[in-house]
Amino acid sequence: MKKIRAMTDRELYLANLKKEKRFVSIHRAIVLLVIIAVWELLARFNLIDSFIMSQPSRIAETFVNMVKENLLLHIYTTCYETIVGFVLGIILGIAFAILLWWFETFAKICDPYIVVLNALPKIALGPIIIVLVGAGTKAIIFMALAISLIVTILQMYNGFKNTNKEKCKMLQSFGANKFQVLTKIVIPSNISTLFTSMKINIGLSLVGVIAGEFLVSKAGLGYLIVYGGQVFRMDLVMTSVFILAVVASFMYIAILVLEKWVIKYFSHN
Repeated sequence: MKKIRAMTDRELYLANLKKEKRFVSIHRAIVLLVIIAVWELLARFNLIDSFIMSQPSRIAETFVNMVKENLLLHIYTTCYETIVGFVLGIILGIAFAILLWWFETFAKICDPYIVVLNALPKIALGPIIIVLVGAGTKAIIFMALAISLIVTILQMYNGFKNTNKEKCKMLQSFGANKFQVLTKIVIPSNISTLFTSMKINIGLSLVGVIAGEFLVSKAGLGYLIVYGGQVFRMDLVMTSVFILAVVASFMYIAILVLEKWVIKYFSHN
């Protein structure tokens, strides 16, 4: 009887959880629809300047026109630059964090420089980056890398450094070397830290790409935003911003899906 009762309670819990998720999703959609409706009405009754603030109907019309004029090329360009910069930032950041963890004295030497680089506005380095690697895609990817790399290093190194020391000592007492401690304890213990860093860095990489496209680009959503501002096409600017928000959301969701898969894999192993 107790076993049956426990299963019933579990099913009730899952049903309540689904109901709560459905409730939240529905009300999120309602809030979005209300915002769009209010925005449209304010523009139609001239309570806001539709030239500057645009309006949903004009954004929808602009979006249809953009689809006919190589919108997919601009989305692809921004996504490609973001993903390359993001992946390079994660790989190099983890590698450098492992290096800092492995050599403690080296970490102490580098610590103030890493902190200063983290505080430095990377966008200010834009002109230097353009001169260094040349104008074009390389400069934009480098900008994304510069913004995301330091954050990855700091987060992963702090995670490595704060790994359960008792577990590490226990493994060493059984004869494990430093590489085995790294692969068996330190890295698996910081999977959640890695994905926290990835969730932050996907947005930072996108910021770096857009900043780079503001400075030097011939395609991409950042290019469309700058071009729209230059020719006073605020509809183009607002539509590009909305598309950018959707792209960022899909990238974040992709990381969430990957996180669930990796955690499930490690839990089974």
